[in-house]
Amino acid sequence: MLDLAREILQTLRHNKLRTALTGLAVAWGIFMLIVLLGVSRGIYNSSTRNGNTEAYSYLTLWGGWTNKPYKGYKEGRRIRLEESDIDPVGRRGGRLVESAMGSISIDSAKVRTMRDYVTDGIYGVYPGADVAERVTMRHGRFINGRDLSERRKVMVLNTDNARLLFGSEDSAVGRRVDCMGLSWAVVGVYDNEWQRTSYVPFSTAMMLRGNDGRINNLSVKLTGMRDAADADEAEQGVRAVMAQNHEFAPDDAGAVHVWNRFENYIRNQEANAILQTVVWVIGLLTMLSGIVGVSNIMFVSVRERTHEIGVRRAIGAKPRSILVQVLAESVAITALFGYVGVFLGIVATEIIDRLFGQTDFLYNPRVDISVAVEVTVVLVAVGALAGLFPAIKATKVKPVEALRDE
Repeated sequence: MLDLAREILQTLRHNKLRTALTGLAVAWGIFMLIVLLGVSRGIYNSSTRNGNTEAYSYLTLWGGWTNKPYKGYKEGRRIRLEESDIDPVGRRGGRLVESAMGSISIDSAKVRTMRDYVTDGIYGVYPGADVAERVTMRHGRFINGRDLSERRKVMVLNTDNARLLFGSEDSAVGRRVDCMGLSWAVVGVYDNEWQRTSYVPFSTAMMLRGNDGRINNLSVKLTGMRDAADADEAEQGVRAVMAQNHEFAPDDAGAVHVWNRFENYIRNQEANAILQTVVWVIGLLTMLSGIVGVSNIMFVSVRERTHEIGVRRAIGAKPRSILVQVLAESVAITALFGYVGVFLGIVATEIIDRLFGQTDFLYNPRVDISVAVEVTVVLVAVGALAGLFPAIKATKVKPVEALRDE
């Protein structure tokens, strides 16, 4: 092994300029591959940064307008979601429906303290809406089952509103605010990039609005979701129940608007897979010039060492040992400059992350350990491929002819 390492170093020293130029092509290809993988990862992270897999297992429904006549009703009829829709959808929505929950907003509500007030309104929700709404709890808790059943006057504030009302978000939990003429206990503080409304129990909000039965939207939690076919099945099942409740055609897409989050999740996954494939193809094509260069160097090395190979063959060296030596030299050259490209690529992704890593387009555009492992495998494979044909040529050198070669 030591002799093999010595021979590899001798080859590198003997062809310094050719090795450096060829290695530059290899390093550039790996550098571009790492940067492109990091950017593609940042794009994917940006599209999924506000949720997780569980958050995608929801359907959200809003009322719409019918587009077709049905059972004596004309098209253009307004469909409004009602509290009475929640239980039927949860029970009869199909095998993929786990539960359903409604929400109601009171936009005119002001939340006050002696310090200040906010005008973002209140949002009545069920327990579990924090997952569906993709909020992150910073302090305290979210709305729970007892809040709902007992119609408690409890509230969960946004971090910005908590700082405005109490001076700091961590001091808000346990304090009280005034809203719609009532005193409310703050039980939690949440963070969300888009939401600023204050969450209260659904039952309490319905009571405050006069209990007219109408709700703003309906969220359906799904279970056992695997693919796009399941997403479509779940949506059709929920539409069928809503069509029966409100007497509109089951295939009337305009009557109830459905946001199928799992279908969007599947599309994002497919788009990311395509993007990753394109990135790898571009990176490997960029490395092609480096592969050709390494292969040429090894051909030249074999040609210059024909006499040496003949001597080794004459004293009993097996073709396999010659093959291993040439392949090892090729892999060493590729790996050495390849890791230079990996290092520079990681530095570049860190710079990109510092400059653009918190934008809407890119989020955390870095490569992880799995990418490093994949690139290592690529480096070994590319190095072996580059040295394969020169190595085969070296094993075919005949000792008698090689000894005559000068």
